[in-house]
Amino acid sequence: MEADLNELKEDLTRRMDGALEALRRDFGGLRSGRASPALLEPVRVEAYGGEVPLSQVGTVAVPEARMLTVQVWDRTLVKAVEKAILNAGLGLNPAADGQLVRVPIPQLTAERRQELAKAAGRYAENAKIALRGVRRDGMDQIKKHEKKSEISEDDGKDWAEEVQKLTDSYVKRIDESLAEKDREIRQV
Repeated sequence: MEADLNELKEDLTRRMDGALEALRRDFGGLRSGRASPALLEPVRVEAYGGEVPLSQVGTVAVPEARMLTVQVWDRTLVKAVEKAILNAGLGLNPAADGQLVRVPIPQLTAERRQELAKAAGRYAENAKIALRGVRRDGMDQIKKHEKKSEISEDDGKDWAEEVQKLTDSYVKRIDESLAEKDREIRQV
């Protein structure tokens, strides 16, 4: 039984690490004032009958400190790329120039810092939602073991407590990451 609990914990830990890593990538895109290709990583473009990451329809480059460019490979997707960047909630205003989409990075005003902080909060909340999904899966697995009489009700409660402790530790790490990113964003 102990081996099953360890297996479950390892699986949940791996999946929660994935949620935390996705949050770090999202936060990496929230650059304070400098252009970074990571800024456009969360952008998804309506293309080919679905939503695809921006990196699958064009090349993102940083020609200068306060400018990003997206070289769109398919001319028919230029408008879709522009729209996706505009609607991504990053506060960026892209401008098409043929197959090249220029994305100037605005000076960080107090208002812009607030927008970035809100975006960071949304990313953190999405990571917490992912954690809760992983926790729910873990709890469901525990209930299945209980129903099959593979573990006792008391063991099930103990396992559930372990899963909750694990979840709480990851929520705390997300909150700490958010606080750190918020300080970085608000720093003038």
